[in-house]
Amino acid sequence: MKYLVTLFILILPLACSNNSSKNEGSYDATEASSEMALEEVSNSQSSVSFQNNTIDQKLIKESFLRFQTQDLDKTYQHIIKYVEQNNGFIQDDNSNKSYNRLSRNLIIRMPSVSFQKTIDSISNHVEYFDTKRISSKDVTEEFIDIEARLKAKKTLEARYLELLSKAKNVKEILEIERELSSIREEIEAKQGRLKYLQNKVSLSTLNIEFYKLTAENGVTVSYGTKMVNAIKSGFNGISLFFLGLLHIWPFILILIFCIFLFKRWLNKKNKK
Repeated sequence: MKYLVTLFILILPLACSNNSSKNEGSYDATEASSEMALEEVSNSQSSVSFQNNTIDQKLIKESFLRFQTQDLDKTYQHIIKYVEQNNGFIQDDNSNKSYNRLSRNLIIRMPSVSFQKTIDSISNHVEYFDTKRISSKDVTEEFIDIEARLKAKKTLEARYLELLSKAKNVKEILEIERELSSIREEIEAKQGRLKYLQNKVSLSTLNIEFYKLTAENGVTVSYGTKMVNAIKSGFNGISLFFLGLLHIWPFILILIFCIFLFKRWLNKKNKK
């Protein structure tokens, strides 16, 4: 009995040692995986934090100006001169005419660094603005977020490509390719959004509408002219009347025939 107890005491530390080493190995693997995940998250956060500290502020600048002018062509030439001086270009040019108003609407794109300078140059030739609206939208946070997500998606894509090269059967290949297709769609969508933001940030938009009021009064007509016009109108009325009769001549014939029959019937009745 003592021999068995002694043997159990000797074996017990060895068994505990083996279990401990197995658990420790499993823990080490899990811990390593966790540490890698934490390291990736930490690197991503530090990268975003670094970008927040160093990246330039991303602003989308837009404006809308409406004002009256006495000379549309002269005002247009002034605007074109300032746009060309500041490396801008006309994206859309639209002219309109109403009863007593001539107007022109320009949509201008130009580098954001010249945005305020161009507005100030145009304002120097304007006495009063009907509308002057300038807006600035900060998209820095969205810009950084899209870049970080895009980087993460590209990293995930690279991992799936690596898995694809190690796939052993058709089922695995199809599953990985399906995931790759979904990731690629997300990457393209984020690249498109990023490109749109970059365009809006780099080139500001100016919407300028200027107009001129015109005095279009009717020509004064003399009394004699009015009489002549009335006579002409009467002749025109008669002409229209006879033309109308020509359109309904079959009905007139039918009406005359009916009247003839009715009178004939009345004559016969009176004779009786």
